Amino acid sequence: MNATPWRRLHSRMIWVDAVQSVVSLMPTGFAVWVVGMEPTLGNMWPVLAIAAFGVLGATADALRWVFTRYRVTEDYVERRTGVFVRRYRSVRRDRIRSVDTEAKLRHRLSGLRVVKIGAGQQSSAGESAFDLDAVHTDDAAALRRELLWGEAPSAPAPAVDAGPAALEPEEKQVLARLRPGWVVYNMFNIWAYLMALGLLWGAYWLGTAVGFDVGGFIEGLVDWEALGWGRSIVVGALVVGAVGAVGLGVNFFTENWNFELARVPGENGTLLRTRQGLFKTREVNRDDTRLRGIQISEPLLWRWMGMADTNVVTTGLDLWSMSQPTTILPRGPIGVARPVAAAVLGVHESPLEVPLARHPRAALRRRMWWATLTAVAVVVLLGWLAANDVVPFAMMWAGVALWPIAVAAAVVAYRALGHAVSGEYLVVRSGLMSRQTTALKRSAVSTVAVRQSLLQRRLGLKTVAAMSAAGWGAYHAPDVPADAAVALASEAAPGLLEPFLVPQTSGARERDMPSRV
Repeated sequence: MNATPWRRLHSRMIWVDAVQSVVSLMPTGFAVWVVGMEPTLGNMWPVLAIAAFGVLGATADALRWVFTRYRVTEDYVERRTGVFVRRYRSVRRDRIRSVDTEAKLRHRLSGLRVVKIGAGQQSSAGESAFDLDAVHTDDAAALRRELLWGEAPSAPAPAVDAGPAALEPEEKQVLARLRPGWVVYNMFNIWAYLMALGLLWGAYWLGTAVGFDVGGFIEGLVDWEALGWGRSIVVGALVVGAVGAVGLGVNFFTENWNFELARVPGENGTLLRTRQGLFKTREVNRDDTRLRGIQISEPLLWRWMGMADTNVVTTGLDLWSMSQPTTILPRGPIGVARPVAAAVLGVHESPLEVPLARHPRAALRRRMWWATLTAVAVVVLLGWLAANDVVPFAMMWAGVALWPIAVAAAVVAYRALGHAVSGEYLVVRSGLMSRQTTALKRSAVSTVAVRQSLLQRRLGLKTVAAMSAAGWGAYHAPDVPADAAVALASEAAPGLLEPFLVPQTSGARERDMPSRV
């Protein structure tokens, strides 16, 4: 019988939630008693929603504290939780691959941490193996040392709340730190307008709440009638875009403040660790033994800036998580992403910088065919709708105008194609909206598939897919020459296809022999 006692989450979270409830009610009190707003549902629903969200969140946290227990034994880490449906989860300690810490502002102010224990798996809900919210900072430090470095639980913990920086041994290899200039690569995108709409709506509501005539103020800024509709729309778009860009810039610094990418020692090897955040801190550790490659993505519209996103190809991380655990660098210049990728892979010559083999012109023709067929299908659809008086016949010109755009996209997609074998890595590149270059360890390829559609057969093309348990599961080299596809597949997974290949001399002899029925 295991005598290890069960432990609670820290009781300080109850007081934190009580303060959260009071703070969530303050906007309502301010609007009613200070501003003198008439409490009607039409003008009070935003503050009422904030209050309800805060109170319900605090109540849920209180129930979670009452019904959650966890313990660490010699072989397992266990957790019991649930109010109406009791849930029990356990993970063997030798399966644990990461112990990540996260802290929102309220956690940091109260000396608490959220500890996420990863074991190379996700549940059906997409969560980590364990998620303990909230643990005292000292307990989080001791738990992390015990699970990652095998130190005894009685090891001395930090005396002060020094944050995640105090939660690892001193030995580390720093690979990258935040550069303020990266903010330029994160300010200009479609999300700027969505953020601006939220900020401007909040400002409008707050101004209306205190009796400020927001509409009159805007009308008095410029003679809108003199500008006309066209110029007014342009000015409005520029102002909204500027507000959104500033908001994204502020958001970039709050999310990535004190960013650091480093390789630190672990119990079973080394860990690739990122930590970042100003108000909400986050630390993610990735087991180097599970690293299978790296991927650099270049968005189409901002490729001229040299913008790149950098992600690791590894097992045991949830690709659909909003926290993006596979991302190891903030969006920044590709001139930084490539050397950092080489350092992460531990190679002197980065496979992401080797020359890639060009794909044949037949691959371009295939994309041209699809672009043309798509434009024709749109024109036919619009013609049918116009014949049934759903849309005017002039709309058919939109389908005609689509064709040159689709052709241009086909050219861009074709120019993105490329593949190579560099040392122990298979390198493939493709993508239209985001050109993705992936370097995948050939030893991690478990399956190779060679596919050929009817159109590819006529054009002499094939698609080679290298499949792995890491990342997205499959990485494609589309539209390679048919006579080179098998050779590429054989190189992508050394030793996997050899038992099924016919020697070249035998193949040549068979081709020279007359066929018999």
